[in-house]
Amino acid sequence: MQSSRERLEAILARLAARAGEERVFTAVYADAARAAADAADARRKAGVSLGALDGRIVSIKDLFDVAGETTLAGSAIRRTAAPAERDAVIVRRLRQAGAVIVGKTAMTEFAFTAVGTNPNFGIPGNAADPARIPGGSSSGAGVSAGEGTSEIGIGSDTGGSIRVPAALNGVVGFKPTARRVPREGVFPLSFTLDSVGPLAKSVADCALADAVMAGEEFSGLRAMPLAGLRVGLPHGRLLEGMEPAVEAAFQRSLRQLEAAGAHIVDHPIDDLVNAMVEATSAGSIAGIEAAALHADWLADDALSARVDPRVTRTLKRRATVSAGGYIKLIERRTALARAMDERLAPLDVLALPTAPIVAPLIAAVENDLDAQDRTDDIVLRNPQVGNQFDLTAISLPMPGMELPAGLMLCARNGHDHRLLAVAAAVEAELAKAG
Repeated sequence: MQSSRERLEAILARLAARAGEERVFTAVYADAARAAADAADARRKAGVSLGALDGRIVSIKDLFDVAGETTLAGSAIRRTAAPAERDAVIVRRLRQAGAVIVGKTAMTEFAFTAVGTNPNFGIPGNAADPARIPGGSSSGAGVSAGEGTSEIGIGSDTGGSIRVPAALNGVVGFKPTARRVPREGVFPLSFTLDSVGPLAKSVADCALADAVMAGEEFSGLRAMPLAGLRVGLPHGRLLEGMEPAVEAAFQRSLRQLEAAGAHIVDHPIDDLVNAMVEATSAGSIAGIEAAALHADWLADDALSARVDPRVTRTLKRRATVSAGGYIKLIERRTALARAMDERLAPLDVLALPTAPIVAPLIAAVENDLDAQDRTDDIVLRNPQVGNQFDLTAISLPMPGMELPAGLMLCARNGHDHRLLAVAAAVEAELAKAG
């Protein structure tokens, strides 16, 4: 088994070789990472361990505070902001568990939009095909986990920002129940919807990182038996518009789970999804909350001109929603989330394609704001259900794909550990087809 230092040096060598055109990482902590890796290796030689994360190579999205650094959150207008006084809680917990933090990864500006474009810092090329979009907003996290420049990437998810890049880059991405992982020291998009979670090449690694960040003791991950598993299939708008390759892979995956003993049952939720669409027709919760958060620079024409025009345009519209309208939206969302929780009670998980398409070419969207909007809408359509209805969800790579696509499993609020156990079993079964 390679040492932590050896694995780290292999990653640093890859990053050094492309230093002139780096788009995945916004900062690389070579010296600090080497010190952390050496310490982990010394503990291992002495027979001492800080836990299963000790010595693992981890990247963090550029919206997590690191003491002494300015948190850019993907925006050039943040360069003059005051440095963070302390590490974000999750960064501190990762360090205490022995994680080797290799660097900060790229993201879309202010974590808004899911295509993965950033006009100020460039676009990380997809891990499967660098000519294609990475997905966002945790774009660099998805690519780093997919290409192996980190063993675990830490991102955030407000409407799919972990699961979209996970699906498009061919890795696992886990969105925990909101507020389960502390968000102190995390630059916010939506105080209501934001979640912090991991991307990695296995469910076990995601479960490990999640436990550390949530402040829980990790005692391993035991897969739940597939026999008798109740999997809901929500026929309707969430299964529309699938590209043929994605639809074929989705159907193959379901058949494989059914052959392993899972019960695939029709479980409509369109009425609740449609009600949420109606409730957010004047503006999404994330958009309204972000407009309030960013009110200062939105009112400054010189600053707003330096921000991604898609972000500026959307937030200026959302800033017109009244306080009363926002309060009514939150009340409606609470009621709909309660109704969804009751609707999902008979199931173990709900199954969907994470996104109904594979990653489009960067050239097709980079300079076309309308194309970016259309892509954003389609890749967020299914994942945002998890955030809007306060669920926990995970995206797993589907086998047999030329370009990556994800199978998303959603579970009820607070059922995170059960979902991870189900996902581990599904992952193992799908691997048989690989």
